[in-house]
Amino acid sequence: MQAKYKKMTKDFEGLRLKVYTCTAGKLTIGYGRNLEDTGITEAEASMLFEHDFATAEASARVLLKSLGKDWETFPEQRLYVLTDMIFNMGYSRVSGFKKMLAAIKKDDYNTAAKEMLDSNWARQVGNRATKLAALMQG
Repeated sequence: MQAKYKKMTKDFEGLRLKVYTCTAGKLTIGYGRNLEDTGITEAEASMLFEHDFATAEASARVLLKSLGKDWETFPEQRLYVLTDMIFNMGYSRVSGFKKMLAAIKKDDYNTAAKEMLDSNWARQVGNRATKLAALMQG
């Protein structure tokens, strides 16, 4: 198919980078991707995950820098904990864990883990928080 015809369909559909409800009442994204009937493929899900995880890791490194920590020497499992929390909640919510972050700044990882578990987030995600807190403790 010639590119000009593909472009015509893209122009008809329009690009929406956030989910919306199309005129048929279906949740849709991108150039008319019907999420309800078509969904996404496993390959597309993996691509999205890899992008989102890399973004979360980059944000975790920024957060560590703000705490005066060098991410290159910071223990990988603790970098992972921050990355996973950012992946799950977003940077702004994780940066609101003031007591946890203060404990990390002081290299007090037992307190950091305790603060993680003493949160609404931990009550919402259950076992995920327990496992991540154990990794934070080392």
